Amino acid sequence: MHLSPDEMIFWQHGFIKLNATIVFTWGLMLVLAIGSKLITRKLSTDLKRSRWQNLLEIVVTAIEKQIEEVGLKHPEKYIGFLGTLFLFVALAALCTIIPGYEPPTASLSTTAALALCVFVAVPLFGIEDQGMGGYLKSYMEPTVIMLPFNIISELSRTLALAVRLFGNMMSGAMIIGILLTITPFIFPIVMTLLGLLTGMVQAYIFSILAAVYIAAATRTRKPKTIPEPVPTT
Repeated sequence: MHLSPDEMIFWQHGFIKLNATIVFTWGLMLVLAIGSKLITRKLSTDLKRSRWQNLLEIVVTAIEKQIEEVGLKHPEKYIGFLGTLFLFVALAALCTIIPGYEPPTASLSTTAALALCVFVAVPLFGIEDQGMGGYLKSYMEPTVIMLPFNIISELSRTLALAVRLFGNMMSGAMIIGILLTITPFIFPIVMTLLGLLTGMVQAYIFSILAAVYIAAATRTRKPKTIPEPVPTT
């Protein structure tokens, strides 16, 4: 049993290592890229559409609705980024049923990379929505004294995203591995199914948290309106 897919080395030359984290990560990316190409290659804009396209549009509409409920007014702008995060984490968990496979999300390097993607995307979306001045001004609200605290908050929540995903994914894999060595096969199978469900939940939570952070960065502050005086008779 490996504590991390980083320990599985497929090829090494000096200090250069090709471990399971790299192989499985690029494998998942390849599957997602080819799958998205195959799924969308025959989409139609006519009134007559296939059942598969109708199902796909229902799923995409539901995801956009979920993103909008988080607080993002134009979900079509963010569905590419947030949807990719969800699909990668979810597929990484679903593939655990394949013998010899270990989810790359059980490596701190992968979860740190996913968290850094969110860390970079939040200011990019914020600057796009509010402009450079408006976004930087949000770090000094309600007073300039809050600037260092807001910066620390940005860094700490990025670290929290990585540690949360890494801990949940690694703990599930370790529990299943331990149970396989000390109990019959029936109980670990149940735990594997539970792990798949947990992986889907973690993918959802990770994507929703990313959407919440982006919503906080792109929120617009409306000026306070002074109520009009009530006319006296």
